[in-house]
Order: sequence, then C-alpha cells, then structure tokens
Amino acid sequence: MRALAGIAWSRLMFEGLEKLPPDPILGVSAAFRRDQSSVKVDLGVGVYRDAQGNTPVLAAVRAAEEVLARTQASKAYVGPAGNLDFNRQMTELALGPWAIANNERIAAIQTVGGCGALRLGGELIKATRADAVLHLSDPTWANHEPLLGSTGLATQRYPYYDPATRGVDFERMIGHLGRLDPGSVVLLHGCCHNPTGVDPDASEWSAIAELCGKRGLVPYVDLAYQGFGDDLETDVMGLRKIAEMAPEMLLAISCSKNFGLYRERTGVLVAIAGNASAAAAIATHQARIARRIYSMPPDHGAAVVAAILADATLSESWRNELTAMVVRMKLLRQKLADGLAARRPDRDFGWLTAQRGMFSLLGIDEESIARLREECHVYLPPDGRMNVAGLSEAGVDYVADSVAPLIP
Repeated sequence: MRALAGIAWSRLMFEGLEKLPPDPILGVSAAFRRDQSSVKVDLGVGVYRDAQGNTPVLAAVRAAEEVLARTQASKAYVGPAGNLDFNRQMTELALGPWAIANNERIAAIQTVGGCGALRLGGELIKATRADAVLHLSDPTWANHEPLLGSTGLATQRYPYYDPATRGVDFERMIGHLGRLDPGSVVLLHGCCHNPTGVDPDASEWSAIAELCGKRGLVPYVDLAYQGFGDDLETDVMGLRKIAEMAPEMLLAISCSKNFGLYRERTGVLVAIAGNASAAAAIATHQARIARRIYSMPPDHGAAVVAAILADATLSESWRNELTAMVVRMKLLRQKLADGLAARRPDRDFGWLTAQRGMFSLLGIDEESIARLREECHVYLPPDGRMNVAGLSEAGVDYVADSVAPLIP
C-alpha cells in the first residue's frame, strides 16, 4: 500500500505500462536533432525543404491568413463536417468535372489531416462491414497498417514494387487483385507512391480502374501528394479513371504537402456512393464517427485552403509555388542520379528520375543504413526510404559519396 495525497492505493493505473520504442520515422528525426555533426543530412521525415533547408510557409498561405485575420468574425465551432466550401473545393480539385456532374453521389467531411481522413474512412468501412479485408501495397507507407489496422479491420498485402526493376510489378499486382473477393477494399496511392516513388502508368491505371469496376472491388485512394509528382492534373489521372469505373470509392486527401500545411492537420475524406440516398446516409455516419472521435475538426487550415482556391490571384500564386517545388525536386533527383552514376558507372540510376514525388527506396539494408548514420551522419528510416526533398543542391555530392558504395 502507498499513500498519495492522503489516499491509499494498491497500484496506480499506469504503473504497468512499458516504454515503447520510438516511431521508426519520427525516431530518425529525433536522432538527427541530437547529432552535433556539421555535415549531417536528414533524408527521413517526409516534409518538403527549400534550398536553405527550411519547410517554408507558402506566400499564398500567408496572404490568405492575412485576409482571414481581417475578416474572420468568429471562432465558433464549425460542426463535425467542417468547412463545407473546403470540402467541395478539394473534392473538385481531385476529381475535376466528374465531381460536379456526380455531386449527389459524394459525401465529404473535413478531417484532422490526411491521417484523420484515412482513419475515419477505416471506421466507416468497419461500421458498414466489420469483416471487410483491407489490402495494402507491398511496400506501403509505414503508418498505413497501424493507422487502419487499429480500427480492427483485417489487413493483407498485394504485390506492388519490383526491387529488380525499381518499378511497379504490374503483372503480379493486377493478377493478385484479380483474385480478390468482390467487396475487398484496395488501398491505392493516388500518386507519388510512398515509399517507392513509382506509380502505374496511364494504361496500368486504366486496367486497375476496369478491374475494380468488373470485380466489385472498393478502391480506397490515399491522395497525399496531388501536384507533387508532375502537376495537379496529371497526378490524379488514375484517380479520375477509377471514379468513372467504380460504383463506390473512398478518397483520403491531405493538404500537408501541396499547401505546406503540415502542422495545421488539414484533410478531407470523400466517399463516393452508388446513388444519392446512399451518399446522404454515408454523410450521417461520417459525422457520427467524427463526433465520437474528435467532435469537430480544426478550422484554420481548411479556411486558408478555401480562401486560396476561391481567389484567382491567390490560386495562381499557390500553383506557381507548387510548380517551383516540383521543379526543384526533379532537379535534385537528376543531380543525385548523375552523382551516383559518376561514382558507380556499373549501375543504371535512371530509376531516380523516372520516379515521382518526394520518395525513393535506395535498396540498401539496415546494416548499411546504420553505417550511413554513424559514419556519414546521413539519416534514413529503417526501410531505406529517401526523402529527395531533404537534399540540398550543395549537399548532393556528399550524399552521393556516402550512398554510392552501399547500393547493391
């Protein structure tokens, strides 16, 4: 027995908890911050960095925040569905004219970031059919399985990446998906696949869309990087084909990368139903699930995005900034590919420039990753995923020197 503030306790509630290991990606950033080396490089956590190594606040975002500061009249709750203008604008940004033509089939709800959208979608699936199996690509983003598996849904993997070609293993992928039971939920990366950087091409997206429609699969598209691969339209080519072919679909959208709103946790879950009455029912379940988890979403990020997309000048500014980020990431890919090729002429590094978005898998093992960290102060997560946007123009040669000897 012990006394605490005059009350006798046999055991405190939390005494039995054991300390957990750090998150595999966030732990890399923590180790990087502790490193005192002047040459250290963080290629782990998935945030965009500019030439100075900063994650900038976009000019369009600052301008929209100034407008909101002058005009926002209240800080009252926005309601479980969040900012309705934001929901509509983001849905139309992703789905284009199709969203307008099929508006009655769509139920959209603002969420706490893209992670919140993914989780809320998982809870919606569970509420609809608790025995549904969620199929994830192999590999996939490290947080997909814990985020969605924590709902209680069963998860399985489907073939996706071919380490030998550094591309999509499409024949195995489509063959596997073609054997799934109708009603199976298939999580697809809308563009800029995390962690590989490789996406299906136009014909492969068409085949995936056709298969989902014919087989009765339910696509669940994670759209975290629209505009970060090639441009806002090209990056959603596959998504829009799926929307045309599949009678039902879920779409989780994040504004962290393309609007730079990482800490504002701004996202939206879009559900596409077979008809208007089903969409209306989905909207009630979305609101109830959100109410029972976090009640109301934060307003600021969604209000900023809505202001940008509603104003032609701000929208053009944002699109130009987004284009500049993409150009820079492609330049970094080219510089690194050239640097590695100069050091390893026995290898073809064209895959680096063929990939899109922030990430690539270097294909080096955990022992080599540990050597990189300890000997070169270059930080990668355990799976060898490299954040290309973490490179600097001045530091590309150093990273190439460090990595080239370790690539098999």
